[in-house]
Amino acid sequence: MRIRPIDIKDNRELSIVIRSVLIEMGVPKTGTAYEDEELDAMYEAYLGPRTVYYVVTKEKKILGGGGIAPLKDGDPSVCELQKMYFLPKARGKGFGQKLIDACINFAKSNDFKLCYIETMPNMEAAQRLYKKLGFNYIDHPMGNTGHCSCPIWMTKSLI
Repeated sequence: MRIRPIDIKDNRELSIVIRSVLIEMGVPKTGTAYEDEELDAMYEAYLGPRTVYYVVTKEKKILGGGGIAPLKDGDPSVCELQKMYFLPKARGKGFGQKLIDACINFAKSNDFKLCYIETMPNMEAAQRLYKKLGFNYIDHPMGNTGHCSCPIWMTKSLI
């Protein structure tokens, strides 16, 4: 498996991967990433300043991905770890940690001081990984992500 920056040719396959994981996890279709407009144009969504999105591939097939962007309507020193999802065959192989490490390194190199993430209660394995990598639970959402159905919020200091 390999981690690389997203390419425009990844848009269709990645949107299918992300939506299939969200359906598998029983995530509501409203108030979550499922209804985000950028799911069909992820390459374009991550062209802005201080943004990056990586895909995890095996034999040219996308198995997952994740990215960093400034927290919408938030403090400019805060980034968000976004749309980090993996197909079942890519889980438990260490790629989540490698992907988060790549995202955190990018965030630090772009002068972010805090990383925020939202997730769902049933995504327990992801939460364990976030905790292992230094994320801590907070009791309120941050920014204006539009993900009102995500009740788990975490942050990690980058300084």
